[in-house]
Amino acid sequence: MIFGYSTNAFVNYSLIDSFEKISNLGFKGVEIMCDRPHLYPPDFNDSAINEVKAALEKNRLKVTNLNSFTLFAVGDTYLPSWIEPEAGRREIRITHTLACLELAKTLGCGNISIPPGGPLPRQMSRKEALDLFYKGLARVLPTAEALSVKLLVEPEPDLLLERTAEFKPFIEEIRSPAIGLNFDIGHFYCAGENPAEAFETLFPWIGHVHIEDIADTRKHNHLIAGEGAIDFVEIFRAMQRLHYPGDISLELYPYVDRPEAAGRESLAHLRSILHHTGFSVEALLKSSGV
Repeated sequence: MIFGYSTNAFVNYSLIDSFEKISNLGFKGVEIMCDRPHLYPPDFNDSAINEVKAALEKNRLKVTNLNSFTLFAVGDTYLPSWIEPEAGRREIRITHTLACLELAKTLGCGNISIPPGGPLPRQMSRKEALDLFYKGLARVLPTAEALSVKLLVEPEPDLLLERTAEFKPFIEEIRSPAIGLNFDIGHFYCAGENPAEAFETLFPWIGHVHIEDIADTRKHNHLIAGEGAIDFVEIFRAMQRLHYPGDISLELYPYVDRPEAAGRESLAHLRSILHHTGFSVEALLKSSGV
């Protein structure tokens, strides 16, 4: 397991500069935002991709995940989505996902994270929305299987799939190991769940983990680890007990004005908890940094 930091906290910096800053903090991994101003696929030709690969190697960073959730380049945080009424809008999401799968293979990353459908459109039933989501996934699944790159659906508050009771029956309908779960600890807490219990229930499908803190109000606002109410000890113990084999990434996109300080403070809080719960901090993080 490798501990990474998402570049979506570093949108005031170039992708290459964010690698250096994340490495200097002591992280061994990086989750890359597949959107502007970072790795939006249409903006990167082969030469630019080679520069990205060289920068990753220089900074000794493993790509823990490609985050293909947002589409600010042509939309916003959630749109275009998998479940919009207009076929053309859905096609944008499908095309973007296919491109991110190819990028993941090129960068040696085994997974990408995708949104859980999207906001439910007005006058559309959940069944209709789920049907559209399944149809969209069917378009990208053959590529994921051929490339051996996993599609990790990320449940999020106020979207089609929010909690365990919605995700579990959804994933059980899919007969391919190429589709799994990006488990965002804070999102399950916001949905009113105990993240450790949700992690145990959904463990067979978890391919990557997002870490951030959330206030006790359970409002969806990512906080520096230690500034909220999430019980990280309980979660890390669950990971140890279940022998979770994947990577984890700190996701602190609200801190674009101070991403390094936010990462440093989070690591300072989490490092001792990781050690206390039996993780080898040396294996997760570089010896440099905080």
